Amino acid sequence: MFELLAEGGLYLPLVVIIIVFLTSAIKIVPEFQRLVVFRLGRLIGEKGPGFVLVIPVVDRIFRISLRIITLDVPSQEVITRDNVTTSVNAVVYYRVVEPNRAVNNVEDFRMATAQLAQTTLRSVAGQAELDELLSERDKLNQQIQGILDEATDVWGIKVTAVEIKDVVIPEALQKAISRQATAERERRAVIVQAEGEKEAAGRIAAAAKTLSAQEGSFFVRLLRTLPEIASQQGNLIAFPLPVELRQLLPDPVEMARKASKNEETEEE
Repeated sequence: MFELLAEGGLYLPLVVIIIVFLTSAIKIVPEFQRLVVFRLGRLIGEKGPGFVLVIPVVDRIFRISLRIITLDVPSQEVITRDNVTTSVNAVVYYRVVEPNRAVNNVEDFRMATAQLAQTTLRSVAGQAELDELLSERDKLNQQIQGILDEATDVWGIKVTAVEIKDVVIPEALQKAISRQATAERERRAVIVQAEGEKEAAGRIAAAAKTLSAQEGSFFVRLLRTLPEIASQQGNLIAFPLPVELRQLLPDPVEMARKASKNEETEEE
């Protein structure tokens, strides 16, 4: 009996060592991760997803996520090309496409990408004018993305998108921009009104030309205008007569001339 206990005591540490070894050697890698394995300091390569077996103590592993990483770039003080001090922040979306490079070529790819994004944002925003920052963000976003994507390619990183979120400008400049926008809206309103009056004048002239070409047209137009005149409030109604009626009425100038001749004849 004592011999069996002694034999059991010898096997127990061995069983514990085997369990610890298997626990350290067996790795389960999710679909969105990869293991970068270094064996005795030499890069073996990436492994996963699924069941991965490594050698404890001999192998050193790094878990790298392949999902898109959202990087919030803090506000950067920028002096634009037209000497306006602004504060600009952005968000960068990127992911690791080559885990081996992300581990082997840069010490901390997250920190390196964040610092590069800040400096690139300041550089691109400083080369643009304020109007471009406010109205042409898509162009600046693509420019920043291209610079970041090219610089991080050696790190095995792909920059998928860059978006400038906010552009903060001084309060005094905001008031000036507001006044400028108000003046621009008023200018457009005046132009639209002038164009409308020009078009209306052209149509009225065309209508007058059409009416003058047809005999009696003005009288028909007068009859259509009478209900509108009658609906107006007031005691005085102006009743225009058509031009054609002047042919039926005597000319007052000619009547005055005849009267003066008659008076001269009587005096003689």
